[in-house]
Amino acid sequence: MADARKKVTTIDPLWRRLCDEAEEAIRLEPLVGAMVHSALLHHSTLERALAHRFAMKLSSPEMSEQVLRDLADEAYAADPDLGGAARADLMAVYERDPACHKFIQPILFFKGYQAVQAYRIGHWLWRMGRKEMSYFVQMRISEVFGVDIHPAAKLGRGLMIDHAHSIVIGETAVVGDNVSMLHSVTLGGTGKEDGDRHPKIADGVLIGAGAKVLGNIQVGQCSRIAAGSVVLEEVPRNTTVAGVPARVVGKAGCAQPALTMDQILKLD
Repeated sequence: MADARKKVTTIDPLWRRLCDEAEEAIRLEPLVGAMVHSALLHHSTLERALAHRFAMKLSSPEMSEQVLRDLADEAYAADPDLGGAARADLMAVYERDPACHKFIQPILFFKGYQAVQAYRIGHWLWRMGRKEMSYFVQMRISEVFGVDIHPAAKLGRGLMIDHAHSIVIGETAVVGDNVSMLHSVTLGGTGKEDGDRHPKIADGVLIGAGAKVLGNIQVGQCSRIAAGSVVLEEVPRNTTVAGVPARVVGKAGCAQPALTMDQILKLD
């Protein structure tokens, strides 16, 4: 296993960085050695490490760790984009979360990152027509991480969910690339209507803590939704909305609010 890992790290710089950080973590704190070996150093690729983490976290008396590990390995082998999205998400957390100082932290400790990677496997199952299994994955993500993402929802790459407590994303929601959101965000419907009923979040949007975006509405590219807002109408691109109900209160404040994570409203 060590030889295989060394071969892969020569062509995967991120995986090499993760392995180096894992070895340093064990040197600094030997008590985490067994966990870090099991989660990272025992595996030959990032995909295999994520499959192991998926199985460890989501297994239960109803579904064994081995079954879930085989399922995740199948997903990563069948769809290389899952590994690409996992890398983009990892970079997003490392670059945008000031509490993240090492690449190993999201994989080992951050439930937002782990929940999103588990969702991605559930979404793959949904696309393969294996809906009952995808519902099981959704249920376990909700129970383990407190994050409820319908497996049919479409989430782009470079997603960062900070703290990730009480996140709800509905069935027909679409989230673009390089989006950032904080805890207690809801992308929900407005009632019992069926069909396309959830928000469409464009690339580069920043959604503050506790914000609720409801209904089949568009949130424009690189806009900001202030913490605690209730958004019921479409949001123009590069603007900031705030309030209950939310209204446009100014420009987005910068070209890429989701990357800068600037949540301060500078009103004229």
